[in-house]
Amino acid sequence: MAYFRDAGELYHYVGGAFRAAAEHPTIGPDLARAGFVLQLFYSDPEASLTVRLEDPIVVVDGGDALDADVVVRMPADVADRYWRGEYNLAVGLSRGKVKARGPVDRLLDLIPMTKPLFPMYRTMVALKDAPAGVQ
Repeated sequence: MAYFRDAGELYHYVGGAFRAAAEHPTIGPDLARAGFVLQLFYSDPEASLTVRLEDPIVVVDGGDALDADVVVRMPADVADRYWRGEYNLAVGLSRGKVKARGPVDRLLDLIPMTKPLFPMYRTMVALKDAPAGVQ
């Protein structure tokens, strides 16, 4: 069974991780300097996020950014594992589990910037992960 029940959950958690990154006092400005549009397409559940890595950073749930510089496709469970710090995105790209179009080096440059957000993501999903009745 997929981790995310529907696209709304994915937007809440994965989109929330990008929104938290945008608001972070040191990570946000670093991401804004990246200066490109990242389009993410997820499967199981089907969903997409557009992340405009410019000042200000804008995260859009759904849609398709025709002006995206980098387009990434992956299963939603891979995104969850990545934000938990349990998945190496570079390895996923090399093995074809994650597919990207555009200047992939720009995507790879973002990875180290997002690592400080992993504990925040784990805190966000902790309530979802808790056994029923334990909250």
